Amino acid sequence: MGQLEYNLPMPEIIEPFRIKSVEPIRFTTREQRDKILKDAKYNPFLIDGDDVLIDLLTDSGTSAMSAAQWGAIMTGDESYAGSRSFKRFEAKVREIFGFKHVIPTHQGRAAEKILMAIVGGAGKIIPNNHHFDTTRANVEFTGAQALDLVIDEGKDPDNLHPFKGNLDVAKLQRLLETGNGGLGKGQIPIGMITVTNNTGGGQPVSMANVKEVSATLRKAGIPFIIDSCRFAENAWFIKQREPGYADKTPKEIAQEMFSYADGATMSLKKDGFGNIGGFLALNDDELAEQARNLLILTEGFPTYGGLAGRDLEALAQGLDEVLDEHYLEDRTATIRYLANKLTEKGVKIVQPPGGHAVYIDAKRFYPQIPATQFPAQVFVNELYLEGGIRGVEIGSVMFGKCVDGVEHGADRELVRLALPRRVYTQAHVNYVADVISEMYDKREEAIGLKIVKQAPFLRHFTAELAPV
Repeated sequence: MGQLEYNLPMPEIIEPFRIKSVEPIRFTTREQRDKILKDAKYNPFLIDGDDVLIDLLTDSGTSAMSAAQWGAIMTGDESYAGSRSFKRFEAKVREIFGFKHVIPTHQGRAAEKILMAIVGGAGKIIPNNHHFDTTRANVEFTGAQALDLVIDEGKDPDNLHPFKGNLDVAKLQRLLETGNGGLGKGQIPIGMITVTNNTGGGQPVSMANVKEVSATLRKAGIPFIIDSCRFAENAWFIKQREPGYADKTPKEIAQEMFSYADGATMSLKKDGFGNIGGFLALNDDELAEQARNLLILTEGFPTYGGLAGRDLEALAQGLDEVLDEHYLEDRTATIRYLANKLTEKGVKIVQPPGGHAVYIDAKRFYPQIPATQFPAQVFVNELYLEGGIRGVEIGSVMFGKCVDGVEHGADRELVRLALPRRVYTQAHVNYVADVISEMYDKREEAIGLKIVKQAPFLRHFTAELAPV
């Protein structure tokens, strides 16, 4: 597949909604933010939301719900078992995703936890294009290995391949034939692919790649699971970039994509417009029964799975809204606009821009700071200090390792600026670009950080740091 040009003139696109309810935000001074950052031990996860001006930490659970979703909440059936709200939710998931068994969970990581508890274990390997943080942690918690097999183009931030999220099928085939480190294919209980590829910069996966991965795994008798939390954005990129799909709707594209899989995990806090919610969907009866048994133990009865009936109603409505083409066009155009503003300044980002976030290459922003001193974490701290903006580090704090007291850096040092859906306006986006522009002008003054306290898993959420 050839290279594409992404810096073309943009047509005039307006937000496909009117603002009906607003929430005030708190303005702080630089001096106040300096104290807040120190009190938070230089970890933006530990900053109170009220102290953040523009919050780009995540697009998970931070979306603005629609009037129709708020209306649906009022119809929620809170029956403990057999809720009609679950029936509506189940029908909507089956309509889009097509799987036989729909198992609700309170969020995506709960679905991952249940699935990995069943299929994981010591000596097992779970291949994926890229595991994100909670997926990797849930795999590794069981003793299994989370193996990333993204194509080589997906590792190059400057490469303009239109589907940099693709899984390298040749590497997958070699794994199935020879195993990893001598392990045979019996140690590979499932194969996965993440759409879009969050770790790799929000990069989409092509339909051709999904079909090829599916065929490869099915030939080996291995179930194929799609991590689908940004499936609508992935469907939009297929429509825009892959031959043969321009005339198909995002819903039709999504339905085809999932037809090649045996199941899916989903955080509905992303492309479900939910503040909470997720599901595990499967076709295999035996696997689904095992999953429901664990669900009852940890989440709740199978017709609510840790969610209220009103949540299920809002999520069913959200799954309809997220596939609207006007919404998807506006969302991806906003990301592209911010990306272009930053690249015009000289800031290096992961190209081409993805669908939910801009990923800044902190290694090239702060070349003087080694990975073991966490340049991406330095960036998110400076971003908050300069402008009250909260981003998230996707680098050596999140994916590095401390072994016997020695830090081992990650392959890349990225900062993700994830835009909540339907929350911020063009003025907010311009402000973000202006603050980063100011940071760029004095980037040589920045110094590194060290970790002084950390948890054994998902350390980035609670780690405490200090300047070197």
